[in-house]
Amino acid sequence: MSERTVRVSGGDLVLREFGPEDETDLLAAFTDPEIARWNPQATDAASVSVWASARNDWTIGEHTSWAVGDAGGRLVGSVSLHKIDLEQGDAELGYWVAPWARRRGVAVRAATAATAYGFNALGLHRVHLFHATENRASCAVAGLAGFLLEGRLRQSYRYADGVHHDEHLHARLVTD
Repeated sequence: MSERTVRVSGGDLVLREFGPEDETDLLAAFTDPEIARWNPQATDAASVSVWASARNDWTIGEHTSWAVGDAGGRLVGSVSLHKIDLEQGDAELGYWVAPWARRRGVAVRAATAATAYGFNALGLHRVHLFHATENRASCAVAGLAGFLLEGRLRQSYRYADGVHHDEHLHARLVTD
């Protein structure tokens, strides 16, 4: 596994390293109510910089994380494979899309590109994801990206609201 971010093409999107030019957009995205509801992140400029630096550092080998940029280079989201277990051949996928880029298929294309990287470059056998059952947008992304619904996990994760929500589990196999 690489120690630094590997650029990946996702059609008209590019999965790339986070840069200083992304910090204003990151802060705007992290304060968006929908992102903060399901993926609370940094809330000030200093913590945004630390967050981005950690996502760019792949040395531990537990994650591959990318800024998702549009054709003009603007940050439109983030996607990552985390909890990577190369021995077992699996990883968990996570993603979010900035409010200014929603409803354009960004998450589907980014998830598809990141998953392909996991299968082709990392030799993964299975990639899975979880989302709160109330997060219908994430459920739609999972289905459109080829992730099959495998089941419902009851009260499996406590989100930012302090409540343990039921989650859906979706997965793709390299053979799908």
